[in-house]
Amino acid sequence: MQNSQDIRKSLEARWNAQLARYSDILSSDSVSGSSPPSVFVGTQGYPRLNVGPMVPSDHGDTSILDAPERWLGKSLDEIVEYRLSLIRGVQKVSVSEPEGRYIEALQEVAMSDGPADSEMSFYKSIPPSIHFDDHSAPFGPVGRIQSAKFSDTSSHRRMERVYYDRDLLARDAVLNLYENDVEISRIQRCLSIGMMGRERKLVPTRWSITATDDIISSDMVSRILDYAVLDQYRVFHFAHIGNLFSVVLFPHRWLYEMTEAWYSNGALGFGSDHEDFRGMRHTPAIAGAYFAAKLAVAEYLERCGIQAGVFVLREIRPEYSIPVGVWQVREGVRAAMRGEFLTPESFESALDEAVRPMSISKKEWLEHGAISSLLRQSTISEFF
Repeated sequence: MQNSQDIRKSLEARWNAQLARYSDILSSDSVSGSSPPSVFVGTQGYPRLNVGPMVPSDHGDTSILDAPERWLGKSLDEIVEYRLSLIRGVQKVSVSEPEGRYIEALQEVAMSDGPADSEMSFYKSIPPSIHFDDHSAPFGPVGRIQSAKFSDTSSHRRMERVYYDRDLLARDAVLNLYENDVEISRIQRCLSIGMMGRERKLVPTRWSITATDDIISSDMVSRILDYAVLDQYRVFHFAHIGNLFSVVLFPHRWLYEMTEAWYSNGALGFGSDHEDFRGMRHTPAIAGAYFAAKLAVAEYLERCGIQAGVFVLREIRPEYSIPVGVWQVREGVRAAMRGEFLTPESFESALDEAVRPMSISKKEWLEHGAISSLLRQSTISEFF
């Protein structure tokens, strides 16, 4: 099997070479195009962060460039291709002062009903590069903005209401948008660019992604705790872009664990998080993926009106050579929960089925998680 680092280097070299196709843009100090719409808040330099829009050189319907809910079934190459074309403009802004014309303009872009025509000029030509992050989707070159203009667009009505409601808590604003079928990626952007809550602040994009998944999933679990406990074992599978997911539901009051495994220099690495009906009681280790998968599973349980114990396994294969963000965990587990499921007769046989398509043994999975000890600690009193 080819080493994952070798695969990554090969693909990075190819994608960076493809940036040559944008040579006219990269030799320029400006870009004009339709933002999907997309805004991004960085993490470096907190509390003064790099904030700005992401804009391609194309005009028209560019919405797919920043719509992860529409990327399921796309190849890794296709997803990175989408993102290569996005130029990220940045200005330094204090997180505690999300005001001024620049931020207001970005907020208007974030709640736009469709792509927003945009123009940016930079202090110097844009350096050819591609940027990767485990939490958010990759994006192309970055330039420091000298000036930016955005066309007037119609606003998404629900987002607009949340934006102008200064009495609405950020948590309630997130739930309001989700319950009104606004895509999670759009909710994350609104939270990130300081459009929610009574005391509004900018939130780094990677933090807003995890916070949104956590808020929505925790709200659903609070209701799931009142549902009847599932009376059978169910096992779901799904695989895409080098990620294999298995989800085991079993008869138990809410108990949730997610364990990840990945390959690095020929060795296996593991990460795991868990919670019971009292919620997470320790510092999260794999927070982004954990909450993304939790949201997808909670959606299924609420849709079915049931409560269950949950064990999620994620094997990250070497083919997943470039991280494209935790959206793929959320959408991958959602796809698993939409599919057919098997109904083994016992927890042991459910685990056997869960690991069947994976290259990692049941023993290894159990050694690096807490599900076995959590089940031993459970008592009958927890069901009352």
